[in-house]
Amino acid sequence: MTEVFDCTDPDQREVGIASAVSALKGGRLVVLPTDTVYGLAANAFDSAAVASLLEAKGRGRDMPVPVLVGSWHTIEGLVYTVSQAARELIRAFWPGALSLVVQQAPSLQWDLGDAHGTVMLRMPLHPVAIEVLREVGPLAVSSANLSGQAPAVTAAQARDQLGARVEVYLDGGPSPGQAASTIVDLTGPRPRILREGPVRIEAVAEVLGVDSATLTESSAQPG
Repeated sequence: MTEVFDCTDPDQREVGIASAVSALKGGRLVVLPTDTVYGLAANAFDSAAVASLLEAKGRGRDMPVPVLVGSWHTIEGLVYTVSQAARELIRAFWPGALSLVVQQAPSLQWDLGDAHGTVMLRMPLHPVAIEVLREVGPLAVSSANLSGQAPAVTAAQARDQLGARVEVYLDGGPSPGQAASTIVDLTGPRPRILREGPVRIEAVAEVLGVDSATLTESSAQPG
């Protein structure tokens, strides 16, 4: 049974977050607000739940699911090594609308899709998302829409597309950012911008101390 909770109401928020935490720990799907667009979430360490997420979106394993974290320190256990570039970007832009593609820790027992040893990580700047993350741990989160459709910026838009595939919808009002995050790939010999979003290329370049043109050379937009 699908439930919708208005997280702008304190009482509904408390019950809604508890319901979302229970659903996620039970391997079910939740839609939650973030600072960019609404996200479709599953427990990152539950392979069956992540597969359900991909199926709900009509998305293949060739587009692996990003991971949201609830604190700066969580990344230490998820990546092979935290580079100086990653540390500088995290200090400057987390929590916020910047996603980092990094080499994952080889010991991780999860299946986010065909990620080839990498993972895309972000810490969102939204109190509802952070509260859920701190209760459950890292979440596999993709935009709350059917593959090929526009990302949902309200809970109603997400429900129109995903319907009963999702057990709990947390409605936090319209997304403040209403645009997908900027993506920086840190897996190669130098950082590259894969997608520009709310965090501008020039801001990333300033933090890293490089020319902004070097961040876009030979880069490709994700499908």
